[in-house]
Amino acid sequence: MITPTSYEALAKLIETEDKLVLFFTADWCPDCQFIYPVMPELEAENTGMTFVRVNRDQFIEVAQEWHILGIPSFVVVEKGKEVGRLVNKLRKTKAEINAFLAVYH
Repeated sequence: MITPTSYEALAKLIETEDKLVLFFTADWCPDCQFIYPVMPELEAENTGMTFVRVNRDQFIEVAQEWHILGIPSFVVVEKGKEVGRLVNKLRKTKAEINAFLAVYH
């Protein structure tokens, strides 16, 4: 998983041709903590997608611009454009996230 440290690095990632999964999160979020242990499995099961961890607190303007109202949230981006989102304030399971991502393979 890629963890950008600047707005420039995040923007450069979003502008690539790659299919990205933006994982909006924050370390203080208990539902995010719940999903952290399975993130390596999700990445391994969804090859062809590059996972990008976006710290909501560090990139608050990006979260606002992308209308991320709850975390953890997942946004699939292809060629710089959003193609799908799983954004809500509910706890998400590995199966739920995999089912969401399967649509965008």
